[in-house]
Amino acid sequence: MLVEWLEGLLPSDQRRLMYTHWLMNQKTMKGLKLSPILEDDDFVLEGSDSALELLGRLERSLFDVGSVLDDAELKQFSDKKVKKWLVDLQDALYKADDLLDELATKAATATQRDPGNSSPWSHYVDSCIEDSAINVIEKTVATLESVVKRKGYLRLLPKESAKMDISSWRIPSTSLVVSTDIFGRDQDKENIIKLLLDDTCDVGSPVTVIPIVGMGGIGKTTLAQLVYSDVKVVGKFDTRAWVCVAENPDPINVTKTIIGAIDSCPGNMDKFDSLRNNLKETDNFDSLQTNLKEKLTGKTFLVVLDDVWHDRRDMWEDFLKPFRFGDNGSKILLTTRNENVASVFTASNLHYRLSLLLIEDCWSMFLKHSSISTNSKQYATLEQIGRKIVEKCKGLPLAVKTLGGLLRNKLNKGDWENILESEMWELSEDDSKITPALRVSYHYLPSYLKRCFVYCSLYPEDYEFDKDELILLWIAEDLLQPKENNTLEKIGCAYFDELVARSFFQPSSASGKLFVMHDLMHDLAKFFAGKFYFNLKEFGNRHMIDSNIRHLSYTTTYEDNFKLFQEDFNGTTHMRTFLNFPLFRFQASITMESEFWLLGQQLECLRVLSFKYIFLKSLPDSVGELIYLRYLNLSFTLIETLSE
Repeated sequence: MLVEWLEGLLPSDQRRLMYTHWLMNQKTMKGLKLSPILEDDDFVLEGSDSALELLGRLERSLFDVGSVLDDAELKQFSDKKVKKWLVDLQDALYKADDLLDELATKAATATQRDPGNSSPWSHYVDSCIEDSAINVIEKTVATLESVVKRKGYLRLLPKESAKMDISSWRIPSTSLVVSTDIFGRDQDKENIIKLLLDDTCDVGSPVTVIPIVGMGGIGKTTLAQLVYSDVKVVGKFDTRAWVCVAENPDPINVTKTIIGAIDSCPGNMDKFDSLRNNLKETDNFDSLQTNLKEKLTGKTFLVVLDDVWHDRRDMWEDFLKPFRFGDNGSKILLTTRNENVASVFTASNLHYRLSLLLIEDCWSMFLKHSSISTNSKQYATLEQIGRKIVEKCKGLPLAVKTLGGLLRNKLNKGDWENILESEMWELSEDDSKITPALRVSYHYLPSYLKRCFVYCSLYPEDYEFDKDELILLWIAEDLLQPKENNTLEKIGCAYFDELVARSFFQPSSASGKLFVMHDLMHDLAKFFAGKFYFNLKEFGNRHMIDSNIRHLSYTTTYEDNFKLFQEDFNGTTHMRTFLNFPLFRFQASITMESEFWLLGQQLECLRVLSFKYIFLKSLPDSVGELIYLRYLNLSFTLIETLSE
């Protein structure tokens, strides 16, 4: 997540704008101003002891590393050295960001002290840095340079040379399906078939679009395959076509695929053979659309657009024009993870939302893929373990299928217990298709959504969170990308709604105003968050805490011992986030001694601090020394006043 994480360094402060030259190459970062340092006419990069010279070296390192990040993102899953390199790089960048934040704060303070001084901003930077701090800056820059140099040893390719191998992420779907592999979808199948056989049309069009919407791995493609090959459906339509659109929605290629599928239908082979050969060589969209229109005019057709990601209305409106010439009763069935896509294709509310599987259907699927006979001697023992494994899958077919496959023909009780006791994302990436399958959902998120989604790994599992509160946290952590004529609150709202539409968040069934993450989506967020994010469930487990941690959340209980808490974080000096999520309201008490430690030099890099629902009576004056702090939540505490 380095590309989007680096972009996340940018949005608000002057020191972030230093990265603009490199980030302007990223499609999502258009319109940012140049760094005040770089715009300064008096800016020079001379002298080994110059702070500005060190900042120039820092910028050059970002130039060097930016071009290979995409390649590193893909290779980290097969090369542990690359993954380690990304961790080291992110750690170095966190430290560089802290450094630049400190410089910006000192420069801003100097400006406030002497508002009439018109000296360039870079002079403030140079004058505010004491000689003793130069060594710290030199060490920070040297560390980053050392990490960047390793990219050559790892053979990481520049962005323009690193071709994304889509096939490594997923195999294109086809219309073929083995019905004996399907569990728990009989009613869904009948519901979709009923919609397909209905001759009622959308208003103003002879074609009805039926979107199947659901999170990745829930079985949308499988359901579409079932209905596509059903005898009643086959007999209903004059012609059918299946297209796996996936993440590359090229209208020309999709149109070619549909034409090819129609031409291969019985009775069409000879008639369109020569024309089809000619069309293989053309990329003229008008010719392709005209040809498709001729094939569909006056016919009832069924076209399946599987795995549609993009929601560009202008592109899809042009693509759909030939379909309007079909006969009444024609259907387009599409599968998508994004409700926004469904809304682009149809103005109706006819969105078929696919639900998770029932537990018994999951168990039947698990038995199928694990190939365990109910007549075997080990069945009774393995069933007890297996059902617990299935429960952890929370009704997601992809998880059930993958875990069943991991245990295929394994009769050893220990093998099953190992799976049961392991965290979902600690399973081998080579053996498990859970991580790649859900990873693709994350991989193709826009970078601005990736960093916001990963931040939610701080929530405890099944935690019900408030939309407005999360947006404030995103703002405080500089995770939102500013846009002209839009407030950060509005931008955050748009990000949140998009994550809901893409099934990364879902409304809580218990409260219509709150939201939750499916357990596997929560695991996905934790997987990409890595060692820099951590949710602490109990104190006194020092071995669990990585010294590189930057973002921490903890679940407080009545028994929490804050002395153990302090011991847990000795040596953790760069933490940016400190959030609490109480199991019960008003449950833990923090002493003044704990407050002084927490707000002292140990956590001087804090951006976010929350004591919500804690028996806290006062804050020490040292809270004013947290120069990076942007979010302080003291709601539902016992604090009545704050010191100056």
